[in-house]
Amino acid sequence: MMRQIRQERARRAAEAERERVARDAERIRARCQTLEGFITEFWDVLEPKKELKFGWALRAMCHHLEAVTEGRIQFLMMTVPPGMMKSLVLVFWTAWEWGPIERPDMQVLATSYSQPNVLRDNVKLRRLVESEKFQTLWPLKLRDDQNAKGKFENTGSGFSEARPFSSMTGGRGDRVKIDDPHSTETAESDTERANAVRIFREGISDRLNDVTKSAIVIIMQRLHEQDVAAVALELDIGFIHLNLPMEFDPDRACRTYVDGELFFEDPRTVDGELLFPERFPPTEIERLKRAKGSYAYSGQYQQRPAPRSGGMFQRGDFEVVDAVPAGAVRCRAWDFAATQQAPGKQPDWTVGLKMAYAAGIFYVEDVRRDRWSPNDVEKNLKSTASQDGLDVRIRMPEDPGAAGKADAATKVKLLAGYNVGVVRPTGEKAVRAKPASAQAEAGNVKLIRGLWNDTFLDEVCSFPNAQFDDQVDAFADALNELALGSTFTLDNI
Repeated sequence: MMRQIRQERARRAAEAERERVARDAERIRARCQTLEGFITEFWDVLEPKKELKFGWALRAMCHHLEAVTEGRIQFLMMTVPPGMMKSLVLVFWTAWEWGPIERPDMQVLATSYSQPNVLRDNVKLRRLVESEKFQTLWPLKLRDDQNAKGKFENTGSGFSEARPFSSMTGGRGDRVKIDDPHSTETAESDTERANAVRIFREGISDRLNDVTKSAIVIIMQRLHEQDVAAVALELDIGFIHLNLPMEFDPDRACRTYVDGELFFEDPRTVDGELLFPERFPPTEIERLKRAKGSYAYSGQYQQRPAPRSGGMFQRGDFEVVDAVPAGAVRCRAWDFAATQQAPGKQPDWTVGLKMAYAAGIFYVEDVRRDRWSPNDVEKNLKSTASQDGLDVRIRMPEDPGAAGKADAATKVKLLAGYNVGVVRPTGEKAVRAKPASAQAEAGNVKLIRGLWNDTFLDEVCSFPNAQFDDQVDAFADALNELALGSTFTLDNI
């Protein structure tokens, strides 16, 4: 009797466990009907030690990939900063199509500038599909006769083949996934970049199984103004462009349209608002800017590449020397951040650039640059003047309007006893910088060796396309002051 009772209890427990497993499986299947849900559910399979942080930007990437799956988007390009899970998202997308969306017949060509990277991601895809959790829900087997790192096939006629971007001839697929076609080391080489663009134009477009339905997805960081992303847009062949800069720029706010209707709009409203503060807080962004320099940050993180050279200033025009000759005259020109900041936005840069002039040569001697609060600006203005001494003239801009005059008057009073002057800037920034450009091109501008040299050159040599131009303004004002010997105007202050 007791034995029968125990058997009945075991049977009921087993039945309850089967029902629980079935309920869990149904819950997981329902959740995985979206790519976001699938990534969330299967994240631990690929990244068991990393926390998944899912912000609106990653959600936007998923929604656009879902639109590709639905056949609403055929050509998709997503330009995003490093660290946005762009490679993993493509791995999960293929597994999602094979499993939850029940399209195991999808044939995929995956490529990147780096063969190790694309092989790494193909191995991750295979590990995900072969995981016990995936197989329990979607028992999709891989073929034994084609199951290598570079290519594996499933029993549903689908495959995933990984190739370096330099070798894209021969294969075809329903999905062509291009993950960073350029490397940061070679994107500025005209030869290497042109070769990547040629491969994209000549070797990618005919890699599709069906030219009317098969899709191309590019996901990359911008590295040059004539990289693959730029060429894809210039060709105007139908790419939907999801552009996600790290810091919001209202003038370049991204909107995508699908089937003639607004599909996505960048939800940020404040200039400088961060893309993914959960993963990249303000302190980390500032560290990245210092480490990368303004040129690299503008391209890789802001998706706004500017020429490192070839604008108004060339890096080769600036010789770095160790000292200023005796008898030089000096000026410190300031460019102040706006006094009124938008709520939640970090202060703009304030720059104080000291320049010396001797025997027809201009020497950029020192650059003070930081995101100071208005109170800190006044403190640094006064301490810098004290360190420079009475012989260094001080030039400050006066913004238009009563508030600009009042602010300039306050700063002049703060520097009582020093040779201070205020000039109201007129004309376009590029026009005001022309004398400095001409002197630099003639070899008449030198830099005193210092830690600020690279940041200064990154910004100046990217002007007028750089993200910031505060150092350019101070540079131009200091040179104009010393070259023209202008008289400071203190009227109405």
